[in-house]
Amino acid sequence: MKKKGVKGTNWVLTVILLICCLTVFFPLYMTVIIAFKQPSEMTNNVAGALAFPSSWSFSNFAEAMEVTDFWHSLGNSLLITVIAIAGAIILHSIGGYAIGRNMTKKKGYRWIYYYIVSGMFVPFAILMMPLVKQTAQLGIANRAGVILLYIVFYMPINIMLYTGYLKNIPLAMEEAAEIDGATTWVAFKKVIFPMMKPMHATVAVLTALGTWNDVMTPLVIMSGTGQTTLPLAQLNFQTQFGTNYNLAFASYLLALIPILIFYVVCQKQIIGGIANGAVKG
Repeated sequence: MKKKGVKGTNWVLTVILLICCLTVFFPLYMTVIIAFKQPSEMTNNVAGALAFPSSWSFSNFAEAMEVTDFWHSLGNSLLITVIAIAGAIILHSIGGYAIGRNMTKKKGYRWIYYYIVSGMFVPFAILMMPLVKQTAQLGIANRAGVILLYIVFYMPINIMLYTGYLKNIPLAMEEAAEIDGATTWVAFKKVIFPMMKPMHATVAVLTALGTWNDVMTPLVIMSGTGQTTLPLAQLNFQTQFGTNYNLAFASYLLALIPILIFYVVCQKQIIGGIANGAVKG
C-alpha cells in the first residue's frame, strides 16, 4: 500500500512539474518566435501565432538596438545594477550582522529589525511622489539617486535574509577570532563576511532582477535627464497607435541575456542561501 501511495505521489509531482515547465517554456517560446518574425507574419490565428517564422532573420534585433540606443541604455543598466548590488551586499550584510548578533541580547535591535522589515509592505505608489520631490531637492534626480533608492528598497528583504543566515554561523567563530586579538570589525570582515558567500549570491540575484527589470523608478526619477535604462528605452516600442511586438520582443531577448548569464553563474549558491536565510528572527 505504501509503495502504491509513493508511486501515486510521484505521478502527481511529475504532472505538476511538467505544468510548471510548460508555463515557463511557452512564454519564452512565444518571445523567441515573435522576435524573429516579420510584422506581416503576425496574425490573430492561434496556429499562425504559434508557427515558426518563415525565415530566421536578425533584422528585428538590429533595428531594436538602434531604436533603444542599445549600448548606451545597456551601459546605464549595468552601471546602476552593479553598483546597487555592491552597495546592497556591503551595507545590508553589515546591517544584518549588527542586528542579528544583538537582537537576542537587546530588545532595541529586535524592534529595529521589525521596523526595517516592515518596509516590505509599503507600496511604491505611496512613496513615488515624495521621492520624486525629495530627490529633486537633493540634486540626485539622476542615476545616483536611482542607485541609492534601490539600495534602500531592497534593504528590508536583504536584512531579513542576512539576519536569518547568521543563525547558521556559530558565534564561536567570532569568539575565536577575538581571542586572537581581532576586533568586531575585523572578525566580520575576515571571518563572517566570507562565510556568507551563499547569501551574498542570493542577495545579488534578487537585487539584480529587481533593478534590471524595473521601469517605474528610473521613469519617475531620471525623467528629463536624457539617461535611459533598457526597460525605459523599451517603452519606445509602445505608441498611442499600438505596439511593435516584433521589435519589442527582440529587445526583451537582448535584455534577458546579461541577467540570465548572471543568474546561471550564481545559481549554485542561491538555493542554500535562501534555505538558510529564511529563518525566523
